[in-house]
Amino acid sequence: MTIFELVIDEEAEVYGIDAISLVDKPAIELDFVALSEQRVAFAEVDADKRIVMGPALVPDKPIYRRGAEGEFYVYFSKSTVRRASELYMMHGNQSSHTLEHEHTITGLTLVESWVVEDKDKDKSAVYNLDVPVGTWMVAIKVDNEAIWQEWVKEGRVKGFSIEGYFVDKMEVQQREERMLAELAKAIEMESFADYPTSVRNNAKRGIELNEKVNNKCATQVGKVRAQQLAKGEGVSLETVKRMYSYLSRAEEDYDPSDTKACGTISYLLWGGKSALGWSRNKLRELGELDD
Repeated sequence: MTIFELVIDEEAEVYGIDAISLVDKPAIELDFVALSEQRVAFAEVDADKRIVMGPALVPDKPIYRRGAEGEFYVYFSKSTVRRASELYMMHGNQSSHTLEHEHTITGLTLVESWVVEDKDKDKSAVYNLDVPVGTWMVAIKVDNEAIWQEWVKEGRVKGFSIEGYFVDKMEVQQREERMLAELAKAIEMESFADYPTSVRNNAKRGIELNEKVNNKCATQVGKVRAQQLAKGEGVSLETVKRMYSYLSRAEEDYDPSDTKACGTISYLLWGGKSALGWSRNKLRELGELDD
């Protein structure tokens, strides 16, 4: 049976994890992944404080799925699990929770989030939760009286399941190949190279920072774009549009104080805030963007 690696495409319109659901038997819902096989029963950490803890996502574990094209398996790498946990916090989704992937519920708050580094020494071992290294663990405080009494205490929900947006790694690679081919063609078309020096400097900075983390950040297209900007090469109108779209959307992930974060590095690779301002003004100048 075919197995696909799911990854986070941070250059897409929507990406990462939106919510953590309390579930008994997670089902696969439209537009997000609900992972029943990823579920491991959570532990009741403190009944008085009403905190439950368990794995939100487990790495390198084949997960059975059935879709329009038949049966297959998917899995997440350790790096994807870690990035998913980071984005959940960065996007401020600590209070974003659902019940059985059907009902949005309030009164639940993520109070702890970590990735298991050592099975024997990890906090999860204290509660007899046998999870592999790389697992994303969460602890959630349940202040919703009805959810606590009628669902948690009654055992009607037994674990966590994620709701999020992921893509097949192979599809991303194929898309990147198409975009790189389009990029090569675009070089022969009208291009714009009047962006400020700060755009070039940001791209160079992004390249340097990415090298320090073994070039783990950004897609191949983002890395090629950085080389193009660092050299002061012209970019096509379509590229200007893509720069503006990505930089506008990803600005919240940019933290200049965290030079190891992929959100920061990717943002710099695309020219950073200077490129955002330049691309916005260029599109307005060309009548492609309303004021």
